[in-house]
Amino acid sequence: MRFEPDLARAPRPDAAPLLTRVELTWLEGRIEHWIRFGRDCGETILDRRRRVLSFAPGNVFAFVRWASNDFGTIISRIDIVQSVTHGVAYQTLPFVRPGGDILLRISGWPKVERVLKAIDSVEALGIEAADAAPDHWRHVHNRLSAGYEPRPYSRDQHRAWLLRRSTLS
Repeated sequence: MRFEPDLARAPRPDAAPLLTRVELTWLEGRIEHWIRFGRDCGETILDRRRRVLSFAPGNVFAFVRWASNDFGTIISRIDIVQSVTHGVAYQTLPFVRPGGDILLRISGWPKVERVLKAIDSVEALGIEAADAAPDHWRHVHNRLSAGYEPRPYSRDQHRAWLLRRSTLS
């Protein structure tokens, strides 16, 4: 039996870029999904409580999910994700289609709060958190998962990332 690739499924070279779509929900005090940072390239309003943001390939964004019931908080989670393009492997996560390269995935309010402070510290340097080196967000994930304090992001680290990114382009 001969293997023949499924050409109908392969992306065409002239295909439109793959957009990563994130569904956001806001039911005050019950379900709150929001974007902490990131540059969206489009928005679709579904109803008063739901909308969908689209991100172009390569964009980094932070997606926060929180939910509660009559007994208190049932989920607190933050994911920092880099959107992907056609033909690149990715991970899936709820409310994000098709998925992305997950740089950081943390749950539990104390750790989520520490990630939010790490984002604030990057922005305090005058750097957009979406422009920070993806490796920094992986570092924050690994340190918090191991119970350690992440090292702060620096201007020198950011300058090195920008130089590296320019050579990769």
